[in-house]
Amino acid sequence: MTLLHVPVIDISPYRKGTPEGKAAVAEQIGHACRDIGFLVVSGHGIPEELIRKTYDVSKEFFNLPHGEKVKADRPAPDQVRGYSAVGGEGLSYSLDEPTPPDIKESLSIGPVDVPPNDQYFTSEEAGPHFAKNIWPAKPAELKPVWTAYFQAVDDLATDLMRLFALALNLDEHYFDGTIDKNISMMRVLQYPKQTTAPLPGQLRAGAHSDYGSMTILRKELSDNSLQVKNKAGQWVSVPVIEGSFIVNIGDLMQQWTNDTWTSTVHRVVNPPLDSEENKDRMSIVFFHQPNYDALVECLPSCETPGNPAKYQPISSGDHLRSKFVKQTTFGKGA
Repeated sequence: MTLLHVPVIDISPYRKGTPEGKAAVAEQIGHACRDIGFLVVSGHGIPEELIRKTYDVSKEFFNLPHGEKVKADRPAPDQVRGYSAVGGEGLSYSLDEPTPPDIKESLSIGPVDVPPNDQYFTSEEAGPHFAKNIWPAKPAELKPVWTAYFQAVDDLATDLMRLFALALNLDEHYFDGTIDKNISMMRVLQYPKQTTAPLPGQLRAGAHSDYGSMTILRKELSDNSLQVKNKAGQWVSVPVIEGSFIVNIGDLMQQWTNDTWTSTVHRVVNPPLDSEENKDRMSIVFFHQPNYDALVECLPSCETPGNPAKYQPISSGDHLRSKFVKQTTFGKGA
């Protein structure tokens, strides 16, 4: 039966390392990725104290005056670094569907602890993927806390990629060589309390699919604004469960699996102006993206004589760049 709602999956049996536990979790994940492309993950092992610190220090940043925040402005449209003010993006443009700009602001970083003298990270081919992060001067604690969070969730992403491999009948470590120098991004989003009615079609985040291998999201409890479009064409809310992360498949994983798995369209809707839901909301997002030179082409377990490869091979870096430029240059002829 096709899933019409987002399932909750405990991955602790995988982390215990038994073959039976790995197989059971991989089967559940494969089912979710085929049917709806979203899942809620518990048993991940990331300390709640680290997550709380990340929320607290991020809130300190977003509470700063606008003039202080813009000192960390993003330097270029193709660099996923720095601050973006409210109205600075339109996610629906990544699907070539123009809408008014999204009602959110954000601060983003890329990979941390990048080797300074390694040509892989500094060459022209690397482009902007390992550009220096734009760290705000205030609060001082933000850099060490975000660095710790980035590394912890990157480790979780490695576990999930290994589970993906098992779910796709591949060797558990099949993807390891494509993600060991990944170009992932951490972004904290602040959705401000709305004081006036949005423009027609304007949302906190417009309908879009994500770009990479997967997204790992931490939302506040009681925030029911994230919706996913299931295969019946219905918008359904994604559950926010204490101590869990929301995970969804990205476009590159859909291409890798030859459409066996689904990169599902989702959105963040507006709260009613006069409701208790209308308040500042914050989400912590980790966009997992394979190495920039990882060639994404049909996986051997996803191609048969009756189901040939549907996509031309593309590098992870080229795909990310094209999508990100679209969402940040909307209305500018791009």
